[in-house]
Amino acid sequence: MIVVLILMPNITILLNFFTEKAENWGHIQEFILPDLLKNTSLLMVFTGVLSILIGTSLAWLVSAYDFPMKRFFKWALILPLAIPPYIAGYTYNGILNYTGVIQTTLRNQWGIEVDQKYFDILTLPGAVFIFTLFLFPYVYTITRAFLANQSASIVENARLLGRNAWEVYFRIVLPISRGAIVGGVSLVLLEVLNDYGLVQYFGVPTFSTAIFQTWFGMNDLTSAIKLSATLMFIVFGILILEKVLRGRKKYSYASAKVRPLTPVRLKGVKAWTAFSYAFVIFSLGFLIPFIQLVDWMFLTFDKIASPEFTSLLTNSLLVSFVGAAMIVVFAVIIANFARMHQSIVSKSAARVTILGYSIPGAVIAVGISTVFIQIDQWLFGFYDWVGMDPTLVLSTSLFMLISAYVIRFLAIGYNSIESGFDKVGHQFTEASRMLGMNVTQTFFKVDARMIRGSLISGFILAFIEILKELPLTLILRPFNFDTLSTKAFQYASDEQIHEASLASIIIVIISGIAIYIFHQVLEKEPN
Repeated sequence: MIVVLILMPNITILLNFFTEKAENWGHIQEFILPDLLKNTSLLMVFTGVLSILIGTSLAWLVSAYDFPMKRFFKWALILPLAIPPYIAGYTYNGILNYTGVIQTTLRNQWGIEVDQKYFDILTLPGAVFIFTLFLFPYVYTITRAFLANQSASIVENARLLGRNAWEVYFRIVLPISRGAIVGGVSLVLLEVLNDYGLVQYFGVPTFSTAIFQTWFGMNDLTSAIKLSATLMFIVFGILILEKVLRGRKKYSYASAKVRPLTPVRLKGVKAWTAFSYAFVIFSLGFLIPFIQLVDWMFLTFDKIASPEFTSLLTNSLLVSFVGAAMIVVFAVIIANFARMHQSIVSKSAARVTILGYSIPGAVIAVGISTVFIQIDQWLFGFYDWVGMDPTLVLSTSLFMLISAYVIRFLAIGYNSIESGFDKVGHQFTEASRMLGMNVTQTFFKVDARMIRGSLISGFILAFIEILKELPLTLILRPFNFDTLSTKAFQYASDEQIHEASLASIIIVIISGIAIYIFHQVLEKEPN
């Protein structure tokens, strides 16, 4: 049932792509689609390359060297993930525009008038800048985790053979980390494809904005479905490319005695250069926008703080908690099934589970709304029989939105829980069964306690993603149901940037606390 839930919206989109005729599709193909492909490609290529450069260099710096405040940067460099790109976008625009703090200071303190074109961030290069700064932690986190477990002998041998730090990085570190880097940058590219808030605010036409405009502007759901299917084909291409880039190369230890990397202590100029690089990236990716949001929050707090705002917070926490809890439950069911039954069915279920995260939110929204509208139409007779108005019940309810969250983010919970099961193996489960416990008792008394860290990690990651999610929530939320993310986006779209700060800062603080807890859970997990 879980697998069918995940597959149904995607299959519906693909079937409609080949069978349905759309009145505006010819116009879209000729005049709009080329620009969408161009902008999407440019965003993906430049964001991917820059994320690799920043993420891998910081991962290597933190793993291989010791410098001032390294322990802080080790987890603080993950914090940019706490700020969604659309919030970062309007914050930086507020900082850089004519009335922003930079230009105001230059005019009032120094008497300097600047050319506005040098401070215009609402461009495609500006979108690349934002995406890179706030998505590079995907590459950083995965690559650092990989490098932390590498044998020190590889790097030491290279140094003994006369290689300097740059040669070790480019000729040793990057090749052996290829799998981790490709995995991290794939997540970055999928997030770029999924984004709607930033590209809409910056005025950069992409598939997400085109799907919204076609559906709600042209009132043409069929053309929106065809755009969604086109985007799905691009996503499948990225996933195939990821497999090709990973290749069949495997790096394994030549000996059972593996000594992890011992960080080299940097001194003098080198130490402060490393500190400065990490601090600049941390400041641009978290500290500066966070301080600006706090400043704006104090300016508008009395105006925005109200019972209505409390309902926004309650709505956000409600859907995030319920969605994350359902994701953990479904992920446990699938992961445990795949672990206990080594068959084609179990392997297929695991692969389908991961598929949801690969599909952008706008595409899932189109697919799941189509499915739920059809279900409502099938149930019209039942609604009439029980005395309800024969109208759209499921497709205008919170149930549809939470179902979309589960489809979109189930892979996050599944990956965390699957890794936990891989660590504990089968022996304790088998021992429990031999002692007379059934499958359910074994799970709650043995398995669940042993993978507690993975369960917590999966819940936290899913909670953060749902809290920040914008496209799904904008499209599928019930009438008069707003969350912190939708309200912040509405304020920013109406050029009420200061008013958007309170909702934004709460999202950032909650996400930041959750990321710190997640980091602490990982640190305490046994390898």
